[in-house]
Amino acid sequence: MNRSALIAVAVLAALALGLGGRYFISGGSDDQNTSGTPVKTSALVGGPFAMVDHDGTQVTQADYAGRFMIVYFGYTFCPDVCPLGLQIIGEALDMFVEKGGDLKRIAPLFVTVDPERDTPEILKEYLSNFHPGFRGLSGSIEQLTQTAKAYRVYYAKVKDETSSAEYLMDHTAITYLMGPDGGYVGHFGHNVTPEAMAERLLKTVK
Repeated sequence: MNRSALIAVAVLAALALGLGGRYFISGGSDDQNTSGTPVKTSALVGGPFAMVDHDGTQVTQADYAGRFMIVYFGYTFCPDVCPLGLQIIGEALDMFVEKGGDLKRIAPLFVTVDPERDTPEILKEYLSNFHPGFRGLSGSIEQLTQTAKAYRVYYAKVKDETSSAEYLMDHTAITYLMGPDGGYVGHFGHNVTPEAMAERLLKTVK
């Protein structure tokens, strides 16, 4: 399989995970969330985590207590899905502020599923292309495993057969919205618009 075909497969898989993730989170609920309204359901999503932020500081969920968290899992080598997801979040945050929202009430977090390559320094530079509010989280494989398990996130390496070293990451493409207490509020599908996400944030973040 050539590189172009491999990337296409990875993108389609990530899209499928993003659109189908609501079944995994909500136990099969078919509630629509692409309009910007997170699925309202009891969900075992979120919990304690310990990572390293893009300034090299050890952080846990307690560091974001009192704020709503927007949590997105991805990686900097992602060819299409992650840049689009981050762009949508960044635009939604700008719209949220333009309409009177307080950005201090929100902590947008990008958690890498590729900590072997995504060092704090790389994350910081990468996220500067999307929104100044983003905080990148990396760490050890063990730390990522714990965090991904807490958020019910799937990820796996996809070998690029055209190179002995390069690989892609297949991963869940969902944007989670967590409350000030760390509890699950809802999630947005991959096809959510910035306008819809901003509107939901304005209604939720008091």
